[in-house]
Amino acid sequence: MKTYNTLFLEGERALYSVKDADIVDCIFDNGESPLKESRNVRVRNSQFKYKYPLWYAEDVMVENCNWFEMARSGVWYTKNIYVKDSLITAPKNFRRCDGVTLENVDMTHADETFWMCKNIKLNNVVAKGNYFGMNSEDIEIERLRLDGNYAFDGGKNITVRKSVLLSKDSFWNTENATVYDSYICGEYLGWNSKNLTFVNCTLESLQGLCYIDSLTMKNCKLINTTLSFEYSKDINAEITTKIDSVFNPISGTINAPEIETLIVEKDLVDPEKTRITCKAVGKTEEVVEWRRNKV
Repeated sequence: MKTYNTLFLEGERALYSVKDADIVDCIFDNGESPLKESRNVRVRNSQFKYKYPLWYAEDVMVENCNWFEMARSGVWYTKNIYVKDSLITAPKNFRRCDGVTLENVDMTHADETFWMCKNIKLNNVVAKGNYFGMNSEDIEIERLRLDGNYAFDGGKNITVRKSVLLSKDSFWNTENATVYDSYICGEYLGWNSKNLTFVNCTLESLQGLCYIDSLTMKNCKLINTTLSFEYSKDINAEITTKIDSVFNPISGTINAPEIETLIVEKDLVDPEKTRITCKAVGKTEEVVEWRRNKV
């Protein structure tokens, strides 16, 4: 394996198509695509300062490196990349990649990151940015701390564990997503999804959990969650806290200690198809507030 040590590299494609290389303490400065088409490369203690550093690469190990802000769109069309103990400050990273593992990575400007990728593993990752993980699939996540709206839109086959997501409109249009032992805060959680499961989670969401086909919730808390379950069907929800309001569920079972307001409009849904079990219902309404003067 050839070693590149303590080099300052600039200009277009500085180490283009390098193979079987160990790159240590190097700076990739002004110049696009320095490691494009590389194969079997290890990069350690190095700095990416300009655009497109790792496109069309395969079998890449990156340790203790930094992506500066201008290293945007850093990893596209790449297969089998492992990034560890690194800082990524550039947006639009990881597009159309297959086989991405991140461990102990901070992503301070993660807008439009992880789009259309597959076979992703994230462990102890901090990310800030909107549209994280759009249209990606086969994702395994543990200890993700995400601040950014519209996460995982259009994703498939997602498992999330022990994470915190501050994300409006997260898990929209997803299929086969399961979240364990996590906290999610954001409006309109989970709309238009199929096979969405939460286990031991705390959720806070205005109009959350609506328009879902097959929703499972086990031992979950709903805090400050209003107008929930609208037009969701095949619900199996075990809630351990009061639900502020439930609105027009289509079918299934909802079990909670208390529902403050239950709204079921019989001209829109069949109340016989949803079994609601709770010790107390504060009030029951048959017409939602904004329809009262129109019905």
